[in-house]
Amino acid sequence: MFDELKELVAAYKKRDPAARSAVEIALLYPGVRAVLAHRRAHKHYEKGHFYRARHISQHARRATGIEIHPGATIGRRLVIDHGMGVVIGETTQIGDDVLLYQGVTLGGTGKETGKRHPTIGNNVLIGSGAKVLGPFKVGDNSRIAANAVVLKEVPDNATAVGVPARIVKLDGQKMDYASEVDQINVADPTAVELVCLREQINAIFRQMDFSAPKR
Repeated sequence: MFDELKELVAAYKKRDPAARSAVEIALLYPGVRAVLAHRRAHKHYEKGHFYRARHISQHARRATGIEIHPGATIGRRLVIDHGMGVVIGETTQIGDDVLLYQGVTLGGTGKETGKRHPTIGNNVLIGSGAKVLGPFKVGDNSRIAANAVVLKEVPDNATAVGVPARIVKLDGQKMDYASEVDQINVADPTAVELVCLREQINAIFRQMDFSAPKR
């Protein structure tokens, strides 16, 4: 456990520019606490001690705002930045060196049995508020933009964005229809729909010879 704590602290120091010291990370970062608690819960889960496993995981949830089902399989050096509202389902599998931001859900659609949750490859980044739903794989070195809703497999070295998510970059090359995507410049689909509705209303008023409503 101590060796894993050292690994986690080093991973946070590498990825979080706000991290000031190893002591601060080890004692105060909720993502570190949640992952270490999950390691203990998962051991109980594998032994069939389901109540004890759940007790540990729910205590960690109350303390950190991060809910990791004890059945989930998590690789090394998982960094959960901020972490509030992160949910990781029972049959989720996460590789090494994954970075999750707040509000991420690795869940199911409610239609599957058995393997219900996603498999996340190595060195994957999933932006804040993103939802990955279903028993498919998100490939190694992939990037999921903030607030994306991923409902099907994402290949290695890809960037996915939107609701539902689509691939906009693959192996360093932009797709024909895509533009560059980052964590900041992602269109809000609700705002886009509101703009379209406003334009339609204005067009109707013009057709009725009324003045278009002022913004």
